Amino acid sequence: MKRTKLKNTIYRWRVRIGSLAAAAAVILARPSFRSVIIGFIISTIGLLLRTWACGHIQKETKLSMSGPYRYTRNPLYFGNLIIGTGVTTGAHSWWVFGIFCLYFFIFYPVIIGFEKQKMERLFPSQYQTFKKVPLFIPALRPRISYKKEAFKWSLYLANKEYRAFVGVMIFWAALIIKTIIT
Repeated sequence: MKRTKLKNTIYRWRVRIGSLAAAAAVILARPSFRSVIIGFIISTIGLLLRTWACGHIQKETKLSMSGPYRYTRNPLYFGNLIIGTGVTTGAHSWWVFGIFCLYFFIFYPVIIGFEKQKMERLFPSQYQTFKKVPLFIPALRPRISYKKEAFKWSLYLANKEYRAFVGVMIFWAALIIKTIIT
């Protein structure tokens, strides 16, 4: 994927726009207690996947090929898809669903393309093996055999994954408050 000015802008603004989309989701939400419970459970699954991935990733120093990276090259982004599905379920709004789809289909192809290019450049020989793993949708069985490496909480903390957890919990707190007061 050739980097263009537009793609660079999309890549740089992904977190800020995502935060605005989350705020819009709270405003546009029409939640029920049932939708909030189901959505929260779905989002928790996405957060658990992200947690698992962050306990294995060593950004830009080593190509992660253990843990969830044996099933998908992008477990963090697949986790975001699950979290977003939970958010749209909890919000119980077609507007929120539309915003999520628009955001996901505009931003994630660009983000995944940039990450793929970066990994190919940083780890050219290892990436040839890593290509056996599906780019996004996880395989049911590991696609590569790689020495088993344990999940490390130190990596989770170093990758600052707790920020995603806090952000998702703030969203759910706001949605629960909205459910109670409406």
